[in-house]
Amino acid sequence: MIIDKLLELSDAQAVTSTAISTNVIDTAPQGNSVNTNTTRDLGAGEDLYLVVITNTAATDTSSDATLTVTLESDSTEDLATSATTHFSTGALAFAAFSPAGTVLCKAKLPAGSYERYVGVRYTVASGPLTAGKFDAFITNGIDAPRSYAVGSTIV
Repeated sequence: MIIDKLLELSDAQAVTSTAISTNVIDTAPQGNSVNTNTTRDLGAGEDLYLVVITNTAATDTSSDATLTVTLESDSTEDLATSATTHFSTGALAFAAFSPAGTVLCKAKLPAGSYERYVGVRYTVASGPLTAGKFDAFITNGIDAPRSYAVGSTIV
């Protein structure tokens, strides 16, 4: 699996409360400050996948936090105007997302109209989390991704 730095939304992003991904993809053509197309179809053609992985174990004081990961697009970079949700994991129970190396999703991007800016929103409920880092990226191949905890030895 190849991870393109330009399609990386989160790289060991610390998430303790609701937040958008550190990186948001600008789908406007480079050098085109006046883009007349308000939407793009990212899900057509070659399959693209959203992959989200727990990079560093998540913790909270009561182990009752839930996490929902959504892929969103919007006309503004902060995804705050009127974001369109294209994919959602639904609320994940703490035990289902907290261990390091857990793959939270490997989801094919649905075809549809994506607005200019594309990012991930982490929604923490019944939290806050006291620790936890996540990776999120878009890739064109997910044949057999295997994630390992940071600093682990592979034999």
